This record gives sequence, C-alpha cells and structure tokens, in this order.
Amino acid sequence: MSTVIDPRIAPPAAADERTLLNAWLDRHRATVRYKCAGLDPSLAAAAPLSASPLMSIGGIVSHLRWVEHLWFEVMLLGLPDRGPYTSDDPDAEWRLGARRPLADLLDEYDAQCERSRGIAARVELCGAARRSPPGEQPATLRWVLLHMLEETARHNGHLDVLREMADGVTGD
Repeated sequence: MSTVIDPRIAPPAAADERTLLNAWLDRHRATVRYKCAGLDPSLAAAAPLSASPLMSIGGIVSHLRWVEHLWFEVMLLGLPDRGPYTSDDPDAEWRLGARRPLADLLDEYDAQCERSRGIAARVELCGAARRSPPGEQPATLRWVLLHMLEETARHNGHLDVLREMADGVTGD
C-alpha cells in the first residue's frame, strides 16, 4: 500500500480509558478505508474463499456498517433497526455489499461511524444499552466499544487477505 498515503492516526500511548478506546477504534475504522484504497471497483465483489462464499471486500464494508448501526443506534439507544438483514436472510448485508459500488459502501460506513462517534460521546462508559440480544444482559458502552474494536480489527485481517488475493496489494 506504499502508493497510498496512510491517513491513520496512531492512538496515544497514554490517556484515559475513553480516549484510548475511541482512538483505537477510530484507527481500525480508518484501516477499513485504507485497505480498500486504490482497489479496482470491479474486484470488490469477489468472494474467493470457498468456505466463506459471502466474504468479499464490499461485503465486509457493508457488514461493518450495519454492525455499527446495530450496536450504537439499536442496542445502545433503542432506535429502530434499519438493517437489511431479516430472519429469512440474516446475511443480507453481506450480499448487499457484493452488489453495491465500493465507494458508496465506504461513504455509508464513514457516515455510520460518525453517527456512532456522536452516540459514544453522549453515553457514559458504564451506561447500559436500552436493548440487548435475547437472553443476554444489556451491554455497556465500554463493552460496545471493545466489541466494535475486536470486530473491526478481525475484519481488517480478512480485508488483508482478500485484498492480497484480489490484486496482490499488501500492507499493514
């Protein structure tokens, strides 16, 4: 990825918990766009892993957008779920990501992350979510931030592999 300027900001080495959680999550959010930079748009829908037929670069970006929506807007605030997934098609966001232009998916992801940042700024770290998955206790903002950090970092690893398979580009 040497031809693309790395826009990511290194998190501080020492800061309060909220600052560190948000800074690390923002770095991983920025890594999503960085991993997609310069990719031929026609390659974003490729799903080359036979054991994961829905996993494409576009699918990952779409999935991450909707996971942000689910945890920050739906679970933390109790807002209606606008996600494309249904009980009949729980993986719809992955399919959607293979059909939509990558540039649009990235812009929607960025906009969703901005909404999530605004929500996180207004909620206390120990503030409980208004909704929770069936049979589970409501999560706190702290848990949501840690979960989104883990989720985004894990999928950045998938983006590494898919990008290298798509056009040979590697990077950190």
